[in-house]
Amino acid sequence: MADGTETESRKLLGRLREEMASEAAGQERLDRITHLIADSIRAEVCSVYLFRDEDTLELCATEGLAPEAVHKTRMRMGEGLVGRVAQSGKVVNTADAPSAKGFRYMPETGEERFSSFLGVPVQRLGEKLGVLVVQSREARRFSADEVYALEVVAMVLAEMAELGAFVGEGAALSPLHQQSVQLSGGPAQEGYAEGHVWLHEPRVVVTNPIADDPHRERERLNEAVEELRVGVDKMLEISQGGDKEQLQVLEAYRMFANSKGWMRRMEEDIALGLSAEAAVEKEQSQARARMGQVTDPYLRERLADLDDLSNRLLRILTGQGNTNGSDLPPDPILIARNIGPGDLLEYGRSLKGIVLEEGSVGSHATIVARALAIPLVVHVGRITTEALNGDHILVDGDQGIVHLRPEDTVANAVRDKIAMQAKAQERYASIRETPTVTRDGERINLVMNAGLMADLPSLNNSGAEGVGLFRTELQFLIRNQMPKRSELVTQYQRVLDAAEGKRVIFRTLDIGSDKVLPYMKHVAEPNPALGWRAIRVGLDKRGVMRMQLQALLRAANGRPLSIMFPFVAQADEFYEARWEVNKTIEREKRLGHILPETLEVGAMLETPSLAFAPQKFFDEVDFVSVGGNDLKQFFFAADRENELVRRRYDTLNVSFLSFIAQIVERCNSSNTPLSFCGEDAGRPVEALCLAAMGIRTLSMRPASIGPVKSVLLRADLQSLRKIIADARHRGEQSVRPAVMEWLRNQG
Repeated sequence: MADGTETESRKLLGRLREEMASEAAGQERLDRITHLIADSIRAEVCSVYLFRDEDTLELCATEGLAPEAVHKTRMRMGEGLVGRVAQSGKVVNTADAPSAKGFRYMPETGEERFSSFLGVPVQRLGEKLGVLVVQSREARRFSADEVYALEVVAMVLAEMAELGAFVGEGAALSPLHQQSVQLSGGPAQEGYAEGHVWLHEPRVVVTNPIADDPHRERERLNEAVEELRVGVDKMLEISQGGDKEQLQVLEAYRMFANSKGWMRRMEEDIALGLSAEAAVEKEQSQARARMGQVTDPYLRERLADLDDLSNRLLRILTGQGNTNGSDLPPDPILIARNIGPGDLLEYGRSLKGIVLEEGSVGSHATIVARALAIPLVVHVGRITTEALNGDHILVDGDQGIVHLRPEDTVANAVRDKIAMQAKAQERYASIRETPTVTRDGERINLVMNAGLMADLPSLNNSGAEGVGLFRTELQFLIRNQMPKRSELVTQYQRVLDAAEGKRVIFRTLDIGSDKVLPYMKHVAEPNPALGWRAIRVGLDKRGVMRMQLQALLRAANGRPLSIMFPFVAQADEFYEARWEVNKTIEREKRLGHILPETLEVGAMLETPSLAFAPQKFFDEVDFVSVGGNDLKQFFFAADRENELVRRRYDTLNVSFLSFIAQIVERCNSSNTPLSFCGEDAGRPVEALCLAAMGIRTLSMRPASIGPVKSVLLRADLQSLRKIIADARHRGEQSVRPAVMEWLRNQG
């Protein structure tokens, strides 16, 4: 870039800084800035468009267009050249705007006189704020230097907007992070919560985007980058000899930290007049914009690495974000882009709720949240850029809705729901010790799902009669290396001790799909849910399976033991796994270890294929547990992570209930105990219908036992079976309407 352009850019940024320091009102400041930019760029028009809502841009200030168009001219995202810049996040630079693709004539602005158009996005860390435009009568493309200078100015405008420099009348000039916002996502753990925002990675606010002394800013940048490099080198040194994939990630970190191109771009931004912090954030914003357009998983991961490094560098430069758990508010709602199970467990039960910008309903972080009974909503777009630490927030885990800085009417409505929920829990506590026997005398066993020691007190508190599923993978997922057998023995002993003689079914390691061990090489698969996971991994990694089986046998120490293998798709997989159990028992006997008093080995029926296994399988397996979450997605060919399809298919669909009835019949023919485990087991209406179809054991999260028991105690299953049979006979797709009508009539 020419020195003259650099000088002019620094002059412009210097004048912008004067405007930041002035006491002018928001509209006046914005008007003066458009004049400054037009004058410095030598353009006849400079206009600033800001978002008034998620989809609508508004002309908020202009130099050169008709003044009466300000706050009146509006356009939708993608509409006209301005909307195109906003939607794509990319620069539009054309010498003949009226002929350009997507041009929209706005007669009230008088812009038909201007041929040249340059629009750049005003955005901050992926958050779209508006569009900055310059125009001229002369038909010419703006130079690369002019485009670059305007991008730098747009970045400063974004920082000024973040700092509240343009607050004025109207929606487009309303202060950021102060308005009430409702955001939607996917419900991952039910329940309601009210509290205050705690950002897992606090956002850094650049308060000094413009600097006077480029030489000093370059020094600051170089010092911070050197500190960053030293930190990455230390992480690599500590990790030597560890997991190969983790080392590869750290090597990528080091590559970016030593990238000459990255440093050169930031130094060029500083030469134009930006502070070191603003230069880092400008590069970070562009990396995030590219990340949103890249579909290749490897490239997205590398851009995410760069994003993480930029965050580290900003914290070094500003000293912001170095908080600790002691700063937590008394009622924290955790906000994060994503979070691992280890970090989540560190927060523990102190959290009132969790909101993730990414995440999934089947991730291990979700499993931990369910184990801790913390309301969780995932896929909540913009939450990490919209929320600030300390913001008042309400989480509706039932509907997947988040109310940020809610108005009083909304807050009161959610508080009423929380109060009703608390009253219901008191009612459920009164029936905790009551056996679950329906009105027509059928006994149903209600057991709970678990995966953490923190779950076990719920055995008594919830009234669960045992643990129908103990997820053993969490002890593997929260570590950076494979746990030792002795550690697993201790863990499983504690679980059995806490159960105080109640039955615990240990599900063997269920990894793969969305549960990837950080120290095991990740296998890239086009469809992981249908890939190398669960028992398939166990049978390929026999050493890991044997170690876990040994730990379980030793932890039992003479007590009864129940083991269940996950995701069994065909009988031979179960026979092979059972052979490993027998082989391990023989080895333990030779070593003189005490064997379990009794041993049950079961299988999870999560694929339709197993329901059609030979009769020999049902005769030989000790028990079967229907894994409802996976079975339903494979039965309907509807990915439970995909919001576009997963809600289309109802558990009470006639076809699915008929399939459940077939499984019940096969198990009854061989006297094989059958249970149903999954989210639907904990939903009162679904649980009622599953019991009516003949399932006598339901396994669910502890908080669901009270509501399910309450419904079952009042139910006549024989009468309900007739309602379901009649609906099936009429050819209805789902029995839900008929069942809901029957429930209403029951009172």
